Amino acid sequence: MDSKVLALVALLAVVIWSPEADAKPISLVERCWCRSTLNTVPQRSIREIKFLHTPSCPFQVIAKLKNNREVCINPKTKWLQQYLKNAISKIKKKRSK
Repeated sequence: MDSKVLALVALLAVVIWSPEADAKPISLVERCWCRSTLNTVPQRSIREIKFLHTPSCPFQVIAKLKNNREVCINPKTKWLQQYLKNAISKIKKKRSK
């Protein structure tokens, strides 16, 4: 009887202390980064802009500010639309050279 209990304890110890998988649950992987967006962000305070597009979320624009805060910007903001048009035209000019 003692050997069965010892075997059960050993099996439970292996299961409890086994390394966890690195995969994240689907709910965390598919979660959108931007839950709310800002319409007004001072352009001078932006250090960098990131663009994210995932299948389950709309187009997302994340701005890292000079104070290291990250905010989500509404992609339909006029100045951002103009910024994107200028960036695309610069890329087209470089490719045509």
